[in-house]
Formats: sequence, structure tokens, C-alpha cells
Amino acid sequence: MNRRIIGIDVARALAVIGMIIVNFKIAFGEEGSGFLKSFAGIFEGKAAATFVVLAGVGIALMSNSAIKENNIRKIRGAQTRIAKRAFLLFIIGLSYIAIWPADILHFYGVYMLIALLLLKSRPKTILSVSLLIILVYPLFMLIWNYDTGWDFESFNYSDFWTVEGFTRNLFYNGFHPVIPWTAFMLIGLWFGKQNLHDSKVVKKTLWIGLSIFIAIQILSYGLISFLSLGSESVAKELGQILGTSPMPPLPIYMISGSSIALFIISACILISKKFERNRVVTALNKTGQLALTFYVAHVIIGMGVIEIWNPAKMGSYSIAFSLSYALLFSLLCVFFAVIWKKYADAGPLEWLFRKLAK
Repeated sequence: MNRRIIGIDVARALAVIGMIIVNFKIAFGEEGSGFLKSFAGIFEGKAAATFVVLAGVGIALMSNSAIKENNIRKIRGAQTRIAKRAFLLFIIGLSYIAIWPADILHFYGVYMLIALLLLKSRPKTILSVSLLIILVYPLFMLIWNYDTGWDFESFNYSDFWTVEGFTRNLFYNGFHPVIPWTAFMLIGLWFGKQNLHDSKVVKKTLWIGLSIFIAIQILSYGLISFLSLGSESVAKELGQILGTSPMPPLPIYMISGSSIALFIISACILISKKFERNRVVTALNKTGQLALTFYVAHVIIGMGVIEIWNPAKMGSYSIAFSLSYALLFSLLCVFFAVIWKKYADAGPLEWLFRKLAK
């Protein structure tokens, strides 16, 4: 059996911490310091994209040996476990959607089911399908109005609980729509089918990911600057199409998010391999193994505590408060993981998933 790759869990921990920063900023508010806003903004779209790419890597690692051996019984077992986990994630995500409308878990469940269809496909096929999904999405925007259902001032989705609205939100214009966000998971599935124990393979991916990310940032900035002709209003409008914002998730954002995710994951694998016994690496490794527990906890506990304390102020806190609280909560997660892993192999929700999705 292949040894567990520590860097995958380290990357998962960093992705969750990034999502906590972004989500607390959205939930609590971002008034004040432009510098702190810019710092928190670094994680927007990137942390969540990395989280989803990592899920694809995880699916590949769960099934690689069975597929390589062409062991039908093991393959079916892996497929069943993945399908059960996808269903559980979908249900968990919907269970607190009223508290946290920007949940990713219910989308995540659908990505997993689609990835399942390509589980035994060749890496090139998986990569081609992910690229196709990314390129098809703009065509949807020519057919359907992206703003339908949205009040972007309050981020309320008016007809979410109708069949039409739910389907539209899930597949087209929600926070993390299945089309094109499934591409992130497929790119992770592709990466997970590579030999991640080979440092040369990982280094190559790291440099390719970084090069694409830098190139796409330059392209985005250059196109907006050139086409806006110095007009701030035009630049703002062009930014929605040619920028790297996750809403709407157009090709420039998707390619940017995919490339930075591959870079971060590759860097974490290489650094963790070199500094395996480092205390920070060890702590993040344990934190990443409880990623699902911490994602749900940051909504139920992290946001819940502040909402109970002062519900009227939700959304109007300063960016300094939101960021400080996010970092404090993340630090508590790390401490909890280190202590918890002394006494248990899996986190609370991870343990439950193992029991329910055998």
C-alpha cells in the first residue's frame, strides 16, 4: 500500500483556513483597512478551488490501486464509498443552507458523482473533459441571464427552494455551480492519477501551475487595461468578464484557480516531504485530516457564536475583526486537531463518514 502523502493533508489544512478567512469576511463584514481587505481578498476563489481540486486528488488516491490491478470488486467498493460520501455531503450542505447560503458541500457532492463517471478514464480524457466544461460555460451565459434569482446587494437568492431556482443555482449561477466547478475536481482527479511519490512529477506540475497562473494574471490585467482605455467604469465591467473573480466563473478564473491550486498542492507535497518532522508541518497535517469537521464547525460554531452574541451586527463588522476572528478560529482548529489526533485516528465527522459510507 502506498504511504499517505503528508503534503495533501497540509494543503487541505491551508485550503480550509483560506476558506474560513473568506467566509468570515463575507458573513461578518469587511469595513475598514484597505490593506486587510486586500490580504483577505488573496484567498477569494483560490482556497475553495484548492479544496475542490484536493477532493479530486483524494478520489484518485482512493481508487488508483484497484483500477491499476483491474480488481472489479475493489473498484465497485471504491465507487460505492465515493457515491455514499457524495450523498452525505449533499445532505449536510443543504441542512444548514439557511444559516450559510454560500455552502460548498452540497455542490461538492454533485461534483463527486460526475467525477465518479470518469473514475476509470485515462488522465488525458479527464483533463480534456475538464477543459471542455470550462469552455462551455460562457455559452450558457449567452443563453441564460446569469443574474436571475440574485440580489447581489444582500446575496439572497429569491427562488432557491423552487425546482427551477434550485436547479439553476446548483448547475449554473450559484456560489460554486456544478458547471463549471466540476472541472476543478476533475483536474484534481487527473493530478491524483500521476505518481505523486515522484518528486520530479510534482516539481514539473508546480512550475507549470505557477507559470500558467502568472501568465493568466498578466493576460487578465493586460486585456482589462488595454480595452478599458483608462476608464474605471469600463474596467470594472470588463473585470467581470476578463478578471479572476469567481462570480461568474468564466474561463480566466477557472484556469487561474486550477493552476494556483496545482501549484499550492505541489508545493505542499514537496515541502512536507523535505520537512516531514517539522512541528508546523505535523500540526497542519493533522489539521488537514479533520478538514470536513472544521469546514462544518466554522459555519455552525464559528459563525453561530457571533450571530447569537450580536445578530443585528452580522455583516457590518470591520475587516480587522473578521480577519482576526478567522485567524483565531483557525488556530483553535489546529490546536484541536493536534490534541484530537493523540486519541483518535479520524475527526468526528470523518469518523461518522467512515461508518456511514463503508
